[in-house]
Amino acid sequence: MATKKQSITAHKIARYLDKNPRDFTKKDIVRYIKENNIEMVNFRYVAHDGRLKTLGFVISDEARLDRFLSFGERVDGSSLFSFIDAASSDLYAIPRFRTAYVNPFADRPTLDLLCSYYTSDGTPLSSSPENVLRKAQQSLKDATGMTMDAMGELEYYTIYPKESLYPATAQRGYHESAPFAKWEKLRLEAVAAIAQAGGQIKYSHSEVGYIRGDETEMAQHEIEFLPVPAEEAADQLVVAKWMLNMIGYRNGVTISFAPKISAGHAGSGMHIHTRLMKNGKNMMVDGGKLSDTARKAIAGYLSLSSSLTAFGNQVPTSYLRLVPHQEAPTNICWGDRNRSVLVRVPLGWLNADGMVNDANPLEPKNAASGSESQTVEFRCADGSANPYLLIAGLCVAARHGLQTPDALEMAKKLYVDVNIFHAEHKNVLERLSQLPISCFDSADCLLKDRAVYEKDGVFSPLLLDRQAAKLKAFNDHDLSERLFGKEDEIRKLVKDYLYC
Repeated sequence: MATKKQSITAHKIARYLDKNPRDFTKKDIVRYIKENNIEMVNFRYVAHDGRLKTLGFVISDEARLDRFLSFGERVDGSSLFSFIDAASSDLYAIPRFRTAYVNPFADRPTLDLLCSYYTSDGTPLSSSPENVLRKAQQSLKDATGMTMDAMGELEYYTIYPKESLYPATAQRGYHESAPFAKWEKLRLEAVAAIAQAGGQIKYSHSEVGYIRGDETEMAQHEIEFLPVPAEEAADQLVVAKWMLNMIGYRNGVTISFAPKISAGHAGSGMHIHTRLMKNGKNMMVDGGKLSDTARKAIAGYLSLSSSLTAFGNQVPTSYLRLVPHQEAPTNICWGDRNRSVLVRVPLGWLNADGMVNDANPLEPKNAASGSESQTVEFRCADGSANPYLLIAGLCVAARHGLQTPDALEMAKKLYVDVNIFHAEHKNVLERLSQLPISCFDSADCLLKDRAVYEKDGVFSPLLLDRQAAKLKAFNDHDLSERLFGKEDEIRKLVKDYLYC
């Protein structure tokens, strides 16, 4: 008798159950726990600070397991969110079964699940990050019939004791190989762990940055994901960041997603790629070219870009990265394959299906098109971002662009096909608006655009007010002027926000 062929996946639970995680049920989770001798379960959820929190359960009996999987557990919302009062702070944390993964770091066999927050009357907490993103996706779908897929590019530095063998070269680390790429082994360990937890990884590599200090060295790396539904994209980013930190801790080195580590060296971004989908089709492409839908969405991203920094650039050192003449953008414009712009249209295999046949003459011609891979990239966000709120903001911006009558005209006006920082293109640079230069300015932009975010009840007024207040509390509106030429103070500021 022929055996059933299992799907190829690194996800441990999906491989065992031979089932897509999106189809996981409580029964599946209980079965995996029982048949794999899982002893503990962790509920994990993101708070206002963007970090994963943990609530641990020992599996004492099946009835107890069924209860917390069915009903979740109470948590203190006032300790998780600044906008919740201690007098009415109880929330429910309810597990999302599709997010289940085996914890690779636990001493005992442990299964983790990401959770959503619900209020005392059993309704989703309106201002919790995961629910804001869910509402943003639904609002986009209701308005346009389309949903958003997203993926993140997660850049980080590994900071380790100085060594002498195979020295790397500053600003020359892009796609370098070991032994010149330092701590490649850590990155590969992280990629394997993230994939086993369900993260859809496109690839990983060493990045440009390498910094050699008096006692430490810092090597930059990147993990890039594949496009998945927006909610899943945020989930995999927060799990990936937690896993990288855990692996760094276990190896006795620091992992930093900070936007800027040292002046004059490459900062770390968290670029977000998006595509709009309808009935399984990528709506960013039409007839082998970038579609009007894509151009309208880009116009939406550009029109809200200044306020999107309130979710994507949340610490003062974010604005040490967003400076002219670097690959990090400062001006509001877009272009094809252009790394000096805010929104970039990367190569998308449009009309380029014959390359593999040219490289491999014995290979038959591709029957399928590669154009489904086309995305557009929002380039200013960094590792201080709350992925849920940032991607929710991009959903709102896409909806806004698609509903704006003159969106195509705006996209045409803001398109550039030159490096805007070259002196001969000074006239192009002068006509472009700039992104905020501080958290304080970012907060003002958020409050100015708040009506767009509040439409359809996606972002609550309370969340926007608290987000703006948090950013203004840094009091960094004149930070660049105050720190100019003061290297010691810059180093102290970088140290303060090393962990974002």
